[in-house]
Amino acid sequence: MEEGILETNAFVCPHCGHHYRVTAQERLKLICDTGTFQEFYSDVLSTNAIGFPGYDAKLMEAQKSSGSNEAVITGLGEVGGRKVVFAVMTFKFMGGSMGSVVGEKIARAVLLGAENRQPVILFTTSGGARMQEGIFSLMQMAKTSAAIAQLDAAGVPLLVVLTDPTYGGVTASFAMLGDVIIAEPGAMVGFAGPRVIEGTMRQKLPDGFQTAEFLMEKGFIDAVVPRSDMKRVLGLLLDTNLPNKARIRL
Repeated sequence: MEEGILETNAFVCPHCGHHYRVTAQERLKLICDTGTFQEFYSDVLSTNAIGFPGYDAKLMEAQKSSGSNEAVITGLGEVGGRKVVFAVMTFKFMGGSMGSVVGEKIARAVLLGAENRQPVILFTTSGGARMQEGIFSLMQMAKTSAAIAQLDAAGVPLLVVLTDPTYGGVTASFAMLGDVIIAEPGAMVGFAGPRVIEGTMRQKLPDGFQTAEFLMEKGFIDAVVPRSDMKRVLGLLLDTNLPNKARIRL
């Protein structure tokens, strides 16, 4: 498949419908109204707080290969003319792992939404907590969850879009705290991976386990939305203002 064809089709195969992974920058181009996105907190950068061997070099390599300073981009943009606070993760930066800066940027974005009463949209993709930061990475689960609790108390909606893959501490914290939780088709979402679960439980998992469609069937998420329709659906949800988490016909 030629890259040019994929790009014009939102990085979705026109033949089989497979959704290829995209960077945070590519995601924002697909969702935000043209020319409206303004990035903030880009100056918040990771440091090797616990002196983990080789971490400094890995950070430099990730910044070079991904074109991002971190595994999440935060900022303010518009969807159909509606102002929205965004936090968009990219798997290309160290597997989208959540370290102290990822948690800090997401928490700041969420709290900004609460302060300004602007809805927040989170796009997730992650392999989990960043092991090179030890306990500092794990505490981001509590930090982001506490920020979302303040957003909820302010009555401001949070929309979460799960993309492939979303695992570990991200799934166990902010990824599952949205007022509405959407997933892209075929996205793999869970805490531990299927092989780890099968090895621990010594049981064969059902077909499609941890896919977006499986989660939808079991009631873990609200909708599976193709990338081509994502902007329209997010705009619809923003228009409703999500009263009492009402179920919306997508």
